[in-house]
Amino acid sequence: MVHPLPVIALVAVLLGVATSLHAQGFPSRPVRIIDAFPAGGAGDVIARIVSPKLSEALGQPVLVENRPGAGGNIGAEIASKAAADGYTMFIGVSVVLAPSRTLYPNLNYDALRDFAPVSRVGSGAYLLAAHPSLPVKSIKELVALARVKPGALNYASGGIGSGQHLSGELFRSRAGLVLTHIAYKGGPPAVAAVAGGESEIGFMSVTAGLGQVTSGRLRALAVTSPQRLPTLPDVPTIAESGYPGFEVTPTFGLYVPSATPKEVIATLNSAVRKAVENAEVRERLAAQAVVAGSSTPDELGQSLAAEIAQWAKIIKAAGIRVE
Repeated sequence: MVHPLPVIALVAVLLGVATSLHAQGFPSRPVRIIDAFPAGGAGDVIARIVSPKLSEALGQPVLVENRPGAGGNIGAEIASKAAADGYTMFIGVSVVLAPSRTLYPNLNYDALRDFAPVSRVGSGAYLLAAHPSLPVKSIKELVALARVKPGALNYASGGIGSGQHLSGELFRSRAGLVLTHIAYKGGPPAVAAVAGGESEIGFMSVTAGLGQVTSGRLRALAVTSPQRLPTLPDVPTIAESGYPGFEVTPTFGLYVPSATPKEVIATLNSAVRKAVENAEVRERLAAQAVVAGSSTPDELGQSLAAEIAQWAKIIKAAGIRVE
């Protein structure tokens, strides 16, 4: 009779060998990065800037696939349920992944349970901009106008529960304003809505709105970062505009399904670090108001967990609800 323990031990050894062999041969085909928002949004732009150098480091094509919808939750769910083999990564933004746990209690994925972090890529900011026809040039003037006309001003965002939406609700709550939220299907349509006068103001990623500000089709009022941005040095922060402590800083990171082998994650992390540390990549990200920066998987995971706790407090304190 064969004792069961040696058999179990043998199976464990064989599984370990198989995992090691898999990791040694990784990657042997193209890798995809799922972005949960439409083309032209911040995550999409960042992924497309990083992907060529990431492809060089991995020795395989790296393709970006947009799967927008439901404030980023459709793409996140698809990525979380992909095969855990390293061939599907997800570019997640902290201000979508973290608040979703509080805003959507019935999600079909859990950001901490279903994703394994790979590396941070960079961090950005949101921009509060107005259509040039609106007679305001500062946060102070906007607040004064909104108080005279409660509910009359529309603010656009890239979707219910998006980082732009949460930035708007946090600002509305802090300023004590009544604003009408208009949710669009992604950041670029929201930017176009404000630039076209369909909505008077809007919160948007700096990446998506920068060109419209430069061309004069949008008037930049403030940014959500703790300090002014090098790309918009004359635009004040919301914090310095009368709301100290106001900060929304989206962090972009790459994730894989949680069961992905650690050896594969290590290979991906090394490739991401090489890509993000490339001088050309850093320069191109900086031009989009994104501060490049990689991390260990543990550092990204700890950062996400901290933001989940932080956003839960903010959402509850501000009474933010997804209708």
